[in-house]
Amino acid sequence: MNDLAAVLPRRTPRSLRQAWVALTGLSAVLLFEMLDGSILNIALPVIGRELNASTTALQWVTGAYAVVLGGSMLAFGAIADRFGRRRIMLIGLVLLGAASLATVVVGAPEQLIAVRVTMGVAAAMTAPGSVALAFRLFDEDGLRVRALTLISTVALVGLAIGPPAGGLVLAIAPWQVLLLVNVPIAALAFFCVRYGIAADDPADLHRDPLDVPGMLLGTATIVLVLLAPTLFVDQGAGSWAPWAATAAAVATAICFVLRERLARHPLLDLKLLALPLVSSGLAYKAATGLATAGLSYMATLQLQLDWGWPPALAAVGMLPQVVVLLVGSPFVNPFVQRVGLERAAWLSATAVVSGLAVYGLLGRFGYVWIAAALVLVAAGMRVVGVVAGLNVVRGLPENRTTIGTALVDTASQITSGAGIAITGTILATLFTGDIATSPWSPRQTGEFHQAITVTGLTLTVIAAALVGYGIARTRRFA
Repeated sequence: MNDLAAVLPRRTPRSLRQAWVALTGLSAVLLFEMLDGSILNIALPVIGRELNASTTALQWVTGAYAVVLGGSMLAFGAIADRFGRRRIMLIGLVLLGAASLATVVVGAPEQLIAVRVTMGVAAAMTAPGSVALAFRLFDEDGLRVRALTLISTVALVGLAIGPPAGGLVLAIAPWQVLLLVNVPIAALAFFCVRYGIAADDPADLHRDPLDVPGMLLGTATIVLVLLAPTLFVDQGAGSWAPWAATAAAVATAICFVLRERLARHPLLDLKLLALPLVSSGLAYKAATGLATAGLSYMATLQLQLDWGWPPALAAVGMLPQVVVLLVGSPFVNPFVQRVGLERAAWLSATAVVSGLAVYGLLGRFGYVWIAAALVLVAAGMRVVGVVAGLNVVRGLPENRTTIGTALVDTASQITSGAGIAITGTILATLFTGDIATSPWSPRQTGEFHQAITVTGLTLTVIAAALVGYGIARTRRFA
């Protein structure tokens, strides 16, 4: 037989080299997720001109993907744990390739948004499964850490090279090429997953009926939670729309919790969230998402609007974060081996909070403090990104691993949206006038400095509370 998954259905790799085909495929899956999330932004002005798109339509070209991805991950995580992680991933990769190919016939903003929605669904089918399958490839936690570090490094490369690569492509080719690049990535991932990962073992899956009402309520809740911050930033706290979305999110969340408590076979057994490794890992990941989104948003505004740096120079100013994320990979596994998984999680999460505090207290006094904050946050995020997710999966039953990784990604996306919403709301409250209009008056400059200090410290307190909760949970577990 030429199907490696069938030839070696139950052999456990003893090294990363033995699993190189599978890891190549899983790395390609995460590369698509990160590359797709960053490469298209630079093309938005070109897309707007060619498709005659409004500002709102352009916002949804990128926003629709993120909202659909975040909103449907839990549902597809549950489906994968029921019907097979490898199977759902392969279907998602086919959907991704088809949606990317459809870009060549796009002629209106609405069509492009539909393509992005479909790609968000495909990403929700593939991204959580990549971590779950990488976890299940190995029996040893050390190899699991190294595998997750490897595939996350490839993903971060995609995040880092997306904007510059997109700019180079636009200089010589139409913008559609930026999405068509997903086709060979999806093909590579499909081949490697198909022939490098064993077919799903029925014994590792559960046979509970799908909780369709829970899936619908959960998806609606997360979509509304992700939509509300965008409305707060775009329309301001004085508009009714963000408050309506927030109220709807609270209502659907209450209904979701009631449904999951009463359902015989819930989508998400709420008792699992109380498991120490699960609750602590989610808390660390949530704190990191909050800090990273808030810091990136504030620093970008400060470099360009307060200090007047052009976009290209501002991008260079954010490089310390990118460099640490990329070069920090070789240090993750030795650090984890030295201090252990639980300590590595809370120490790295504490570094993230410390970086946010540095920015809130000192960021307005010079770039060196912004660079220090970016380095601290990136160093912590590099470890948390691997260890927190691994701890969540370790703490769950074997037949719930995919929904566990979906929980981790969802927690990060929700708190990232919350970080941007908090930042935008405080800026709107404390800054008078149009923040994008320059030059600012001395009073406006002072208001902006006050806003970033208040925002930085507010986010620091919230993130620190999440980390403190996570530490308390792991100590109770120990």
